[in-house]
Amino acid sequence: MNTQVTPIRTAGYALSQEERNRVLRNTYWLLALSLLPTVLGAWVGVATGITESLRGGLGLIVFLGGAFGFMFAIEKTKQSSMGVAVLLGFTFFMGLMLSRMIGMVLGFKNGTDLIMTAFAGTAGVFFVMASLATVIKRDLSGMGKWLFVGALVLMVGAIINVFVGSSAGMMAISVAAIGIFSAYMLYDLKQIIDGGETNYISATLALYLDLFNVFQSLLALLGIMGGERD
Repeated sequence: MNTQVTPIRTAGYALSQEERNRVLRNTYWLLALSLLPTVLGAWVGVATGITESLRGGLGLIVFLGGAFGFMFAIEKTKQSSMGVAVLLGFTFFMGLMLSRMIGMVLGFKNGTDLIMTAFAGTAGVFFVMASLATVIKRDLSGMGKWLFVGALVLMVGAIINVFVGSSAGMMAISVAAIGIFSAYMLYDLKQIIDGGETNYISATLALYLDLFNVFQSLLALLGIMGGERD
């Protein structure tokens, strides 16, 4: 889920190389920090089973309402230190929402291996996209509107599949999500490197959503295709 409307960033391209490096460095630090509340939220969710009742339409409402509420709050506070706190609260919430899927995967005999594989795969995608972002000289800002449309179509498909409950649909959505959000990752990283994104909290939010969606989709695919029952 990465539904940020691409803003006009022309002013950002006036940033010096030093300022761009500072934004990128702060983004990486905050992104690494944001993984801790995510892991904590997932652990709390699995340990307490608090999200087990969030199925179907109710789960969808809680997830979308909470996620968009947090993203709105992050946008309003991103110019202050409060934005960091709100972002970390958001990542805890996302970990909590992810805990139901993690709990289901842990129910497989090879559940732990599947989670580690999804994590390694996500890290690999990030490494490849970060490497590409540093070597591609072409301006990729035009990708934003197409990726946004793709993310919206994907969200509609995912919402429909919540009620349909199709495994084939879930697989198709997961494959599409991995492709779209991997491309989004490249786009967001290139925006930071080129000076198109000047706020490290906004940059962290964008990259976090990319990583979250890739990880979640990889985990869903691995669970459907490789889960071993006792």
